[in-house]
Amino acid sequence: MMWGITGTPGTGKSQISDELARRGHRVVHLTETIRPYITGNDPERDTEIFDDERWAAEFVPVDGFVEGHFAHLLPCDRIIVLRCRPDELKKRLEQRNYPATKIQENADAEALDDCLIETVDLHDAENIFELDTTGRDPAWCADQIEGFVAGTIPAQFGALDWSGFLEVH
Repeated sequence: MMWGITGTPGTGKSQISDELARRGHRVVHLTETIRPYITGNDPERDTEIFDDERWAAEFVPVDGFVEGHFAHLLPCDRIIVLRCRPDELKKRLEQRNYPATKIQENADAEALDDCLIETVDLHDAENIFELDTTGRDPAWCADQIEGFVAGTIPAQFGALDWSGFLEVH
C-alpha cells in the first residue's frame, strides 16, 4: 500500500516522515524524484516548474509512504494532509530564510486550504486524514498517522478554518 503525506511547505512533512522512517517505515521523499521533470524556473515565485502530470503518470508506486508537496497527485491508497496554523507556518518558513513574498504566498495557501481542496478533488473521503501539526512534535504526529493507516483512527478532514488568517495585500 502507498500512503501519501502532503501539505503546504513548512507543515512538517519531512520531519514527520523522518520519524516514520526511524520507526521502520519505507519513506520516499518526492523531491528526489522530480528532477527529470523540471521544465523551467519561476524566479518571481522563487520556485522550479515541473511537469506534474507526466511525473504522476510515470511514478512507480511504492509500498510505504511518499512524502512531498505533490504527494496528493499520486494514486495513494490513503493520504494525509498536514496542516499548520498560518501564523505558526510563517515562523517556520522565516526560520528557513524564505523570502517574505514566498512566506505570505504559502501562509495564504494554507489559510485557503489549497492542498486539502486538491486532495479532496482527487481522493475518496474515506482515505483522507487532515492532521494539524501546530505545536505538535513529529513523534505525536507519526503516532496519529500510523493509527490512520492501520485503521484505528478514522478518516477526517474539514474541521479546520484558518480563513481568518488571510491578509489583504
